[in-house]
Amino acid sequence: MLIVKKFGGSSVANKERIFNVARRCIEDYKAGHDVVVVLSAMGDTTDNLIEMAHSINPKAKKRELDMLLTTGEQVSVSLMAMAMQALDVPAVSLNAFQVMMHSTSKYGNARFKRVDTERIEHELDSRKIVIVTGFQGINKYDDVTTLGRGGSDTTAVALAAVLHADKCEIYTDVEGVFTADPRVVKNARKLEDITYDEMLELASLGAKVLHNRSVEMAKKYNVELVVRSSLTEAEGTVVKEATKMEKLLVTGVAGDVNTARISVIGVDDKPGTAFVIFNTLAKNNINVDIILQSVGREGTKDISFTVASDDLEQALEILEDNKERLTIQEITYNKNVAKLSVVGAGMMSNPGVAAKMFESLYNSRVNINMISTSEIRITVLIDEKDIDKAMNAVHDGFIMTE
Repeated sequence: MLIVKKFGGSSVANKERIFNVARRCIEDYKAGHDVVVVLSAMGDTTDNLIEMAHSINPKAKKRELDMLLTTGEQVSVSLMAMAMQALDVPAVSLNAFQVMMHSTSKYGNARFKRVDTERIEHELDSRKIVIVTGFQGINKYDDVTTLGRGGSDTTAVALAAVLHADKCEIYTDVEGVFTADPRVVKNARKLEDITYDEMLELASLGAKVLHNRSVEMAKKYNVELVVRSSLTEAEGTVVKEATKMEKLLVTGVAGDVNTARISVIGVDDKPGTAFVIFNTLAKNNINVDIILQSVGREGTKDISFTVASDDLEQALEILEDNKERLTIQEITYNKNVAKLSVVGAGMMSNPGVAAKMFESLYNSRVNINMISTSEIRITVLIDEKDIDKAMNAVHDGFIMTE
């Protein structure tokens, strides 16, 4: 059996935890399985490197940031190989260049194009545990790239897909996927299983358990994921195509404070205006989420939408540079907002979910700024200061009453 195991930064934050992970991997190795391990940088390494970079150059080029940030994973994998060797188990650490994990050239948020398997297969044939740097790829210029925060999950799924692994286990500091962030909602419940679609929505909406692109890739290549804790032996949550017949109406509640609202005021009220605005942003790799368009008046209309906080500055620059072409009279923004979402496949066949959500928010005196829906989710934009209160209220309204 071939097992891919991914461990996050908190799981390898110090010497004791590195040896804990090493022993867990060695258990499977000694049971006769082939083991590939994907690691994130230790503890807060990435945050510390970003802080250091910004103290030297607040406008550092993304290429140089990628050169810096990929060093974190290299430290993790080399120390892990040393720990396993100290425990008399053969292991080898490899970075993205040694494996050849080919990516696009978008520094800071690259995507995998293909992954070569020859080196890993050679090392596995030599009965070594193979330890690979997560979060990074190599582009056509032979530069290192990073996959965005949480990208080590995507590395693990990509390797599981190309190696046709029997298992892909994602280890973190929580015991699985919960109905809400247990650090915010104290009575959140751990789920036994969850569908790819539900997990993808939750991951895209702020749930930090899995990188959304890793779920996207797992669904595409039918890689069954297990999310479990590196600190306990508890059974985790299985992420797969279909789950048990009887579904909760709502599977999970997610909150995301990494969001900002932009409003473009007084644009032409004519066909094609919205297309030109959002096409301009898309060409610059700015993802837009909730969109609200006002009723036209005097030949103009207003359009509001949300972007990730990290993209706010760039989005504003693009809109300002194209203000005349896009017929924008005024641009406003608000950074102090948050997205609150409920997700569940059970919503498709149950009317009244939105009403129940809005009732929970009303009872907690939380005001709604914008609303967006899909078949399996409802998202509202609220004030950032209300997010914890709102998550608890909505969670109690749905999960605790089922």
